[in-house]
Amino acid sequence: MFRLARKFQSLPKKARNGIGAILFGIGGGGIAALFHLTVHRLDHAGLRHFAEMETGSFLLWSFVLIMAGSLIAGFLLGKFCPDAAGSGIPQLKLAFWKEFGFIPWRVVWVKWIAGAISIGTGSSLGREGPSVQLAAGVASNMSGVLGAPKQKRRSAAAAGAAAGLAAAFNTPLAAITFVLEEIVEDLNNSRFLGSILLASVIGAFMVYALVGVNPAFIMPRMDFPDWYVYLLAPIVAAAATLVGALFQKATLGLRGSCRTFFAPVPVWLRPALGGLVTWGIGVTVFLNTGSLGVFGLGYEDLTAALNNQLPWKLAGILLGAKLLATICCYGFGGCGGIFAPTLFFGAMCGAFLGGGLGWILPMSSTDQIALAVVGMTSCMTAVVRAPITAILMVFEMTHQFSLVPALMLGALVCEGIVYLLSRRNFYEEALMQDGHELEHIMPPRDLRSWRQLPVSVIAKGSAVCVNDRDPDTLRSIIETKPYERFPLVEDGQYKGVLSREEIRLALKEDRIPVPVDAPQCTRSSMIKDIQLKLIESPLGIVIVTDRSENLPFSVITLHDLLRAEASLSEKTDVD
Repeated sequence: MFRLARKFQSLPKKARNGIGAILFGIGGGGIAALFHLTVHRLDHAGLRHFAEMETGSFLLWSFVLIMAGSLIAGFLLGKFCPDAAGSGIPQLKLAFWKEFGFIPWRVVWVKWIAGAISIGTGSSLGREGPSVQLAAGVASNMSGVLGAPKQKRRSAAAAGAAAGLAAAFNTPLAAITFVLEEIVEDLNNSRFLGSILLASVIGAFMVYALVGVNPAFIMPRMDFPDWYVYLLAPIVAAAATLVGALFQKATLGLRGSCRTFFAPVPVWLRPALGGLVTWGIGVTVFLNTGSLGVFGLGYEDLTAALNNQLPWKLAGILLGAKLLATICCYGFGGCGGIFAPTLFFGAMCGAFLGGGLGWILPMSSTDQIALAVVGMTSCMTAVVRAPITAILMVFEMTHQFSLVPALMLGALVCEGIVYLLSRRNFYEEALMQDGHELEHIMPPRDLRSWRQLPVSVIAKGSAVCVNDRDPDTLRSIIETKPYERFPLVEDGQYKGVLSREEIRLALKEDRIPVPVDAPQCTRSSMIKDIQLKLIESPLGIVIVTDRSENLPFSVITLHDLLRAEASLSEKTDVD
């Protein structure tokens, strides 16, 4: 293994980048395609099989299946790796920007097992976000095997993520734009473009080899819709945008309440609450309509909607039922993504409105399908805030060029509405809820210029301060914030720094925690001035203050400084 790494590292830089991208595409695309097959086989061997039984047997075995799957997933997440919960995209963004693309192997195996079991047994979540995190994790670890240090794995993680999404949806173009829009957050970033593009193509080839060459949704060949569809598209887009905004607000609200109202419930048991709600809603819908769309991915009903074969009233029922089930599954800490659910919400919203308007206007099948795909694009854009990705993804999933103008119109209307409702997308709000704030540092090319920059370049986050040393406040801050050090501000004055360990010890001993002094600087201080302070600081931090009020503005750790300087080294190495 070491001989292989040395031989790989001895290759010319361009050869390393090209071979690495191919390997990351094979690894990332392969694991995403296998995850896809595993989820679908579990689904067909479980719920689809039980749905053919008599009512009593279906109720019993579906309940046992979804609860067992939720409990197993909850146990794995709570016991081994909480970072594998949810969709995985926020954790990937955190790893990309704060850990240079390093993703522990533990995240990969826990995500694989927990995600496949959770989605395959009926939890109302998607497999696309987990596929992206899995593929990025595999690529990150492959990069380590090839000799890359932990601080130089961003390119591998980005390439793997693109391969994973290309394989998950069979959409290589959308995979490229998603990684650049959402992970790298720069569509013009040429540093990663080559490896992302190559890995995405390889990921698509992997899904072709393992799953097939068909698009995600089979649809009849369509002509361009009638002109009045473009007048109705903004109405559908606005409705789907509101559905997406409601989903984001409700899901993150429930997720936040798990730390307060549902705090007594063990972490490993919470996904079972989402599974229980999903089972109750899902069996009710199934017994009354014969539809299993609430469970799992819901692709069969989504495909029916995209072929104008789903009654419009049923589309409305599935929209409300799936929305509530997904909010509970994700909000209670389940393991699965939001791509498939948001596409489902949007399609059902468009199918419902299109079917209702069909009683007033002479709408053809093509017209109603067009409104369904407009809803898909708009709802996904509202939640993810990646309009180019949404347009390309729906186009690649359907292979219908005639729908592209309507998709673009829907995304445009969504962009005009959604920023009035929320400034951040789902992933950014989830990270902020966990106490993380990503810092996108683009340092200059040489170290001398870097050291002469003001501290404000890396001191972008707001300091999380303790304003009261009463037990409830202290207990709340260590439960909701991930940091190890907290500036103490009382009576408008900076008093020092409280450590997480000191707070825990003080709560245990029923006493008031004692702050410790830490070096200080202002935002106008140069980076070179804080380097020695950080090394000499007993706490490993420097408090950045406002010169006027002498109150904490930010906290800089040695890790922050090293991460920023490693970014400089990485940029210089790539250039």
